[in-house]
Amino acid sequence: MAFMLRQVSKPVLLRTLLNGSPTSMRLAAKDVTASAPATNTTPQQQLLVSENCLKRLREICTDGSFLRITVEGGGCSGFQYKFDLDSKLNEDDLQFGEDKAKVVIDTVSLDYCTGATVDYHSELIRAGFRMIANPLAEQGCSCGSSFSIKL
Repeated sequence: MAFMLRQVSKPVLLRTLLNGSPTSMRLAAKDVTASAPATNTTPQQQLLVSENCLKRLREICTDGSFLRITVEGGGCSGFQYKFDLDSKLNEDDLQFGEDKAKVVIDTVSLDYCTGATVDYHSELIRAGFRMIANPLAEQGCSCGSSFSIKL
């Protein structure tokens, strides 16, 4: 599955890099903190973490755990975001956020959501982490957990 995801993402990233500048991949929002990754990434490979997300992670990740984001095939639109709490880092993981409020994503999943913002949203009927403003997503379902990529 990871091999297939890499093959689909390469044309998208190449087209984005050729047609857009690195600054076109950055988002500016009022309550969004651009988090420096703990490992080496290119300026095009970044994930933004909102202040609401960092605040919630500080509350729930007291045992050294972190938020792991994975993009998988499936969902109503073709791909879906998966959010889990984890405590084990893998070899291809990239870290964003702070020491006590880390967001971790593997390099293949990051290819599908580079430039997006990880947010924590709370409303009367539900609360949870979500991915917003993904510049590589063309459309998504109404629940916000699945998306299709721009080709």
